[in-house]
Amino acid sequence: MAARGVPGIDSDPRFWASGISLVAHMQNPHAPAVHMNTRMFWTPGAWWFGGGSDLNPCLEYPEDTAHFHATQKAHLDPHGPTLYPELKAWADEYFFVPHRGRARGVGGIFMDDRNTGDWEADFALTQDIGRAFLPAYVPLVEKRRGQNWSDADKDAQLVHRGLYAEYNLVYDRGTKFGLETGHDANAVLMSLPPLAKWI
Repeated sequence: MAARGVPGIDSDPRFWASGISLVAHMQNPHAPAVHMNTRMFWTPGAWWFGGGSDLNPCLEYPEDTAHFHATQKAHLDPHGPTLYPELKAWADEYFFVPHRGRARGVGGIFMDDRNTGDWEADFALTQDIGRAFLPAYVPLVEKRRGQNWSDADKDAQLVHRGLYAEYNLVYDRGTKFGLETGHDANAVLMSLPPLAKWI
């Protein structure tokens, strides 16, 4: 922790951390994969929040993408008109896969190390990031889970899952941190899809 420059950590190493992390890789290729997390880190000398959610369809439906983003925007707008564009841009940058020259999915919102000096406001924002998730995602699953799919659809899903795995293993900060700090590897790698392929 001292390497992150946390104020006071050298003299008082106490800390408290909490988070919720959820990843869903759906059986039906028409139902998009999704990732969501919220987290907080506290020490006697500092604190910060992080989190977000992003949609990862292998077969994109523009109306689903629009719904996902509009729902997140509606939950973030009460916190200020610039916040959704800022967190969307952060997600677009964070979830980009450089060696493929493309994003992992269709984006969402993302923030890290948030400490504006107003704990109540930052906590409220983090809560609303969490509250946005179900109304942004569940309607998409309800709409798509019963659709028939072809072998080609399933193949597209498995290839897209390969992209997802590449991102998580090569670039994701949470995966790197978990493995480097000796956490249970199975728990750290829970975000990986159950099946994937490369062409």
